[in-house]
Amino acid sequence: MFDLKINALSHAEFLKEYWQKKPLLIKGGFANFEDPIEAEELAGLAMEEDIESRLIKNHDDKWKSYHGPFEDFSLLTETNSTLLVQAVDHWHPFAAELLEPFRFIPNWRIDDLMISYSTPGGGVGPHLDQYDVFIIQGEGKRHWRVGMPDSSLREFAQNKSLLQVEQFNAIIDEVLEAGDILYIPPGCPHEGYAVENALNYSIGFRAPDTKDFLSNFADYLIDNELGKKRYSDETLTLRDSCGELSNDEVEKIQTLMLDAIQDKEIIKRWLGNYLSQPKHDMDLLPLDDPISSDELITYLSSQVINRAGGVRTFYQLIEDSLLLSVNNETFTLPVSMLDATKLLTNLTHFEAELIIPSVTCLEFAEMLTKLINEGYYFIQQEE
Repeated sequence: MFDLKINALSHAEFLKEYWQKKPLLIKGGFANFEDPIEAEELAGLAMEEDIESRLIKNHDDKWKSYHGPFEDFSLLTETNSTLLVQAVDHWHPFAAELLEPFRFIPNWRIDDLMISYSTPGGGVGPHLDQYDVFIIQGEGKRHWRVGMPDSSLREFAQNKSLLQVEQFNAIIDEVLEAGDILYIPPGCPHEGYAVENALNYSIGFRAPDTKDFLSNFADYLIDNELGKKRYSDETLTLRDSCGELSNDEVEKIQTLMLDAIQDKEIIKRWLGNYLSQPKHDMDLLPLDDPISSDELITYLSSQVINRAGGVRTFYQLIEDSLLLSVNNETFTLPVSMLDATKLLTNLTHFEAELIIPSVTCLEFAEMLTKLINEGYYFIQQEE
């Protein structure tokens, strides 16, 4: 549906020259771009309780932020207002198609699609993000300024939910039109203000920090009753001071902690659950009448398998098997199921006949049956 052209760069050249290195303006990245959603539809999503949304106003240098769901849009003024809706790909299949051209980045790194609608002058002010983002210009025009990382820039809070940064030197200073795209690496200051009523699509990428990884791994050990090896000191000898924690003891404690992450299978299972866990609710439709794995082949006959919007899935290889992770759950499958697993992780929809031969594998059939019953994958008749 959307054909991405990164100027004259191949995907490999973009990754080598720009990814996490410097911003890039991609003029006409999507030729003849048509918005997959209308502003009225976006407003409708912002009225839903399960969908995260915000409305930001900047009148007379005073910034105000409001959180949805919204009962009406009296706060959305004719100028200097922005409505932002998070994880639209979870709820709007056509808008979700915007993610597909960017899947040359691994699935586990892609976060979600945030869409904003701004009236003239509307924006969120100069700010920093600690993750990569592609911003696609839809309807209307928006003036963008983007700079390089600068550790001397001061961040400050305009209010409790709006962190901004002081003015910066821009290396990109352009008005974007429909189909233009900005790539902004982590830590690059940027600001955009609508020139006219404008829709923007932001594709963000996950970048957990060290404390996120360590905290979640500790929770995983607790939940799965792992990491029970205790500290021991059978070689303890008499020392001059009982008040000292010695360097040797520090190293033993450090080794004890490091040992917990040395088991590759434990790490991979934890990462499968953690990195496939969605941050936002999804529009899932579990089957009213669940099927059994014995009924799967008949159920899939002459159908197209679709992956529900927002489902996070990827696989890992471990020796003679593979791990398939889908929304915070990890399944162990024979490595012979690799091609079928690639269908589920690489494609958002495909003809069911491609995967039916794999249903003869009991583990795969039970896993796919469970995912279909729970609504993560669903079928539709071929046209």
